[in-house]
Amino acid sequence: MSAPLYGLVLAGGASTRMRRDKAALDYHGKPQLQWTFDLVSAVCERSFVSVRADQAGDALRNQLPQIVDRVSVGGPIAGILSALLTHREAAWLVLACDLPFVDSATLRHLLLNRDTARIGTAYRSAHDGLPEPLCAIFEPHALGPMEDFVAAGSACPRKFLTHSQTHTLELPRADALDNVNTAEEWAAARQALSSPLAS
Repeated sequence: MSAPLYGLVLAGGASTRMRRDKAALDYHGKPQLQWTFDLVSAVCERSFVSVRADQAGDALRNQLPQIVDRVSVGGPIAGILSALLTHREAAWLVLACDLPFVDSATLRHLLLNRDTARIGTAYRSAHDGLPEPLCAIFEPHALGPMEDFVAAGSACPRKFLTHSQTHTLELPRADALDNVNTAEEWAAARQALSSPLAS
């Protein structure tokens, strides 16, 4: 029997290039954090938002269940590892909150093709073919290897998946995991999503 699947929305980034909180941007009629949380919650038993300790009280994030970073490493791997440590019984569907083109079909395809025997299941990037860690499933037995990976001084979740027994999948839609990091990209994404041709 596979482990229960919990959802983790990564919302702990500093949004340095955007110069405003990416979690608060609106592409779909609500803050992107809430939209992503709703998307994940539709396919997971429980869902949480990953935050840094200094973000836990902000008005956007404190309305949702949180997992506060509990490891000293920085970046998204801190949130993933903290989730694995907090609920060791669960597998985690991890989704970054700056992916406005991801949709329920993308998540359901990932779940349908989940390989519980591997460390995780991830899509291959449409840009370089490497595993995409910010829309991926991490199984409970990823915890020990990830702790060792971080203890060795590494902090890149993509490298972790690349060097682990990861089941990788082709993306159903090439743009599904395109992220948005600048004001210009935000404007372009909003225009693309408002197009009558947007799916």
